[in-house]
Formats: sequence, structure tokens, C-alpha cells
Amino acid sequence: MWSLTNLSLLSGVLPAVALAAGAVGGLWLLAGTTRKNLIAICIVTALAAILAGAVFLSVERIWRPFADPVDVSIYVALGVAVLAVLLVIPRIVFARRKLRVAVASFAAAIAIVLAAGMHINSVFAAEPTVGAAIGVDNADHIELGGVPYRNIVAGGPLTAWRPPTELPEGGKVAHAPIVGVTSGFDARDALIYLPPAYFADPLPLLPVLILLAGQPGSPQDWLDGGQLGQTVDDYARNHYGLAPVVVVADGTGSELANPLCMNSILGNAADYLAIDVPQWIQTNLQVKTDPRAWAIGGLSYGGTCALQLATNYPQIYPTFLNLSGQIEPTLGDRQQTVNAAFRGDDAAFTAVNPIDVMRRQQFSESAGAFVVGADDEHYRSQTESMYQAAKAAGMDVRFQIVPGGHSFKVWSEGLRTQLGWLGTRLGLTN
Repeated sequence: MWSLTNLSLLSGVLPAVALAAGAVGGLWLLAGTTRKNLIAICIVTALAAILAGAVFLSVERIWRPFADPVDVSIYVALGVAVLAVLLVIPRIVFARRKLRVAVASFAAAIAIVLAAGMHINSVFAAEPTVGAAIGVDNADHIELGGVPYRNIVAGGPLTAWRPPTELPEGGKVAHAPIVGVTSGFDARDALIYLPPAYFADPLPLLPVLILLAGQPGSPQDWLDGGQLGQTVDDYARNHYGLAPVVVVADGTGSELANPLCMNSILGNAADYLAIDVPQWIQTNLQVKTDPRAWAIGGLSYGGTCALQLATNYPQIYPTFLNLSGQIEPTLGDRQQTVNAAFRGDDAAFTAVNPIDVMRRQQFSESAGAFVVGADDEHYRSQTESMYQAAKAAGMDVRFQIVPGGHSFKVWSEGLRTQLGWLGTRLGLTN
């Protein structure tokens, strides 16, 4: 079962088999075309195209639940899946041996739907394995309340620390609610990664990295598509078990919500992430409390949010990691955003909008990393513009382009490549 759940959905055997099965399924559903069913096939094809177009218009023009535009190939894949299901009808109606044809047609439609789903997943790389797709991960989960408080290593920098006892091979993952005591923000449970050194006795006080998911998204995304556990485990393995304590906080409140990482009529997301989350961490985890040992990071919406917090709360988050972030928080366009969040008060928006803040203020004590995909046509220029603005505002910043688009392939690689810099910045290494 372990090997099955670890099979890749992004490369190797399964995607190839799914594509081949989908192609064979398509040939079967279109096989035996006669004058009788050709009209029916044309009708269901037109209907599938209309349905896919309606979904496109609803999502991209009317409802607009996502700040990010959805890749057009996603709608094409949805249309193909719908068409496969609809093609079952004429294939059976005009068949002579209806039972045998029905069984084969349903199987063909399922194969096409799975192939379409495989394509959609490949665009975002959100579910890299079978286990991730069915809700199974290989993380070593623990109850946070079962982790005992330990004595603290006295004196000396972490760079001189060596584990006094045998440590776990990898980190452990816990889930815990972080209540919005000050903000009133209703957040989902946070995910906490504790590196091997956190279980040493005595315990070295470790730095903190707070990560944020995208929108739509959830903290679990960083464990699945973001490969958080594997990435930080690899880092810890090369640093005597040392690594940041990682808290993946909920920055949206639900899968589709977009509170813009601000305090507004949409919710006090900024106060939650800048006040409630740090206070909870300091109360419930044994970590460094010096802000110089803390960083905030995120992907897409979370990357935008990380820069928002770094510019509006530099005393709390002087270090940030922006993975494929936007040029500003948005619900689609500036006016729509201002109207929804601040009842049309543009001054209230610009007072906390990062690019406007950086035009007014210098941040000589702040540092950050910007990472974006080489093929991310929508966000590459935006991320680079924010990097230039941060540089002009006196920040110590770095910019990296990695292969890929707007996907977890880029974000997992971005975390992996920037973790060394973060470790040095946060005081783990020289």
C-alpha cells in the first residue's frame, strides 16, 4: 500500500497509462459512426462546448471566485470530460448489443474523465502522488499536546550545536486550532512541522517560518503539493537535525474565501496573522521569540500576503518569502477590490497596499526572496515588479526564476532552494 500511495500522478507510468486509456476510450465512443448517430454526436459535442463555455464565463467574468485566472486548458479538459459522458448516450442508443456496448462505453467515459483530471492536476501539480489525491500522506503525525516541554540548551549559537541525544529521522507534523482572539478571524486549523531537533533534550530554541497557502487552498496544500515535510527533512538531515519550526497558518478562512490579507469588512485577516498567530506560537511552542528569527512566506495569494505582512508589520516579520505573488491583493481589479473591502475608500486600500507602502517608506532592516516560474505568463512580470519595488525601498532582496508555471512544481522548488538562505538569515547557519 505504501508504494501504491507514493506513485506519481505527475510523471511516469500513471499519467502515460491514463492518457493512453483516454485516447482508446475516445476512439471507442466515436467508433461505428453512421448517418444515424452522426447528428447525435454533433449535438452532444455542441452541448459540451456550450457547458464548458458557460463555466468559463461564470468563473472568469461573473462569479470570479479566484483572483488568479484559470488556465484555458482547464476548461478544455472539463469540456472533454463532459463530452465523454454525453457520448455514452448515442453510443448505446444506436448499438445492437446494448449491454456489452454500455459496459464498454461507461468504462471509456471513465477513462477519459480520469485523463482529463490527470491533465488538470498536471497544470497545478497540487496532488503529486496517489496518496495526496486520496487524502493519505506519509508525514509522521503527532498530537501537539503530547510533545513535552524540555530544558533549553544554554548559551552558544545554533551553528555550534550538536544533538546530545538520538533524534528522529524526520520531522513530525501536528494540527492545531489557532483562535483569532484579537482579530475575531475564523480560521481553519494550522499545520505545524516540528523538525528533528525540536525533540532533543535539552532543546535548542529554533527559528520560525510561517507559511501561507494560495486561494483556493488550505494549509494541507503545503504538505501535499508543496512537499513541505520532505523539503525540510532534507535540510535538517544536512544540519544535525536543525531546521525552522514551520507553522502553516490559514490565511483565508475557507477554500474559496479571499479576505485580501487585510483588516477590512471582509475580515481581520491581517490582525490574525500578525497578532493572533505569533502570540499562539510563542505560548504553545518552544521557539525563538526574536523577530530576527522569524519569517513569513507563501505561494500565490500567500506570497502576496507575505509581502503585505512584511511591509505593514516589519517589526514582526522582517524576513519574507514571496512565491509567485501578485503586484497587489485583488478580487479581480482595483475598483472591485476597494469597493468590496473598503466601501470604495481608495485611501484605506493604498494605506496598506504593499507597493504603495514601499513607495512611501524605506525598509533597511527587512530582507526577502522572490521566486516565480519561468513559464508563469501572468505572474512573472508582477513578481519581478514587486522585487524591484522592494529593492528600491531599501530591502535586502533576491530574485529567482525556476522552471515551471503557476504551480506547486515552482513553489516546492522555491522553498527548497531558498531554505538555505532562510536558515542563514534566521540564525541557523553562518
